[in-house]
Amino acid sequence: MNRLVRAELRRLFSTPLWRWGPPVAVLSGGALTAVAVLVGPENFDPPMPGIDTGPGVRLALSLIGLTVLAPALFGALAVTSEYRHRTITYTFLFAPRRHRVLAAKLAAYALAGTGYGLIVAGSAAIALYGAASARGIEVGASPGAVAAMLACLAAAMAAYTVIGVGAGALLRDQTAALAVLGAYLYMVEHLLVLIPGVGAVYPFLPGGATAALTQASLMGEASIEVTGSAAALLPPALGAAVLLAYALLAAAAGVLLPMRRDVT
Repeated sequence: MNRLVRAELRRLFSTPLWRWGPPVAVLSGGALTAVAVLVGPENFDPPMPGIDTGPGVRLALSLIGLTVLAPALFGALAVTSEYRHRTITYTFLFAPRRHRVLAAKLAAYALAGTGYGLIVAGSAAIALYGAASARGIEVGASPGAVAAMLACLAAAMAAYTVIGVGAGALLRDQTAALAVLGAYLYMVEHLLVLIPGVGAVYPFLPGGATAALTQASLMGEASIEVTGSAAALLPPALGAAVLLAYALLAAAAGVLLPMRRDVT
């Protein structure tokens, strides 16, 4: 099994994904956080708590959760590119036990997603304190609280990478996988939270579970403007459990369903 995981990691580092991943992670974490802090949530429309308050820090860091599409797409591309270029056939010939190959992909990309998440978290921390210092304001949350939120967001990036791998293994078609993930994460969930009554399910969706990690949601704030109320987020620990459950379901589906399907 370790041999297959190493092979998947070598495959990853032979593709452009690893070259694009770190810059995207820095933009997702550092650039986005820096812009939010420099502009100041208090200057948003409508105004929100500033960075010198705990809610303001949580809101600024919660913006990182809007970028989870990137690791999900990386995970989906990892699998669908093999089907697109027909290299999956040779992979299964080399290792006929498909479940081992698919499990190795999940393990390798979970590691890659963790690395991606750590870059996001590290760049966000530098941006948060650097931009706050540039504005001459104090960060309204303790370093321990900031570190805990960033660690949770880093883990969320790994979870979404696994979800992407599972979606890619299920759909196999690259265009379909990217379209489905993009449409769901950037359209379906955002529309649901704005529909009166239906928004109550938002905390149990992947986006709501991610927002629970920081106890802040820009979409939740938007829903207040539209519907006059916002669905209560789950506690951080429960949100993490829900997100983990989605990752495990995607992993199980990605391993079990392609077992007997024709790969050609």
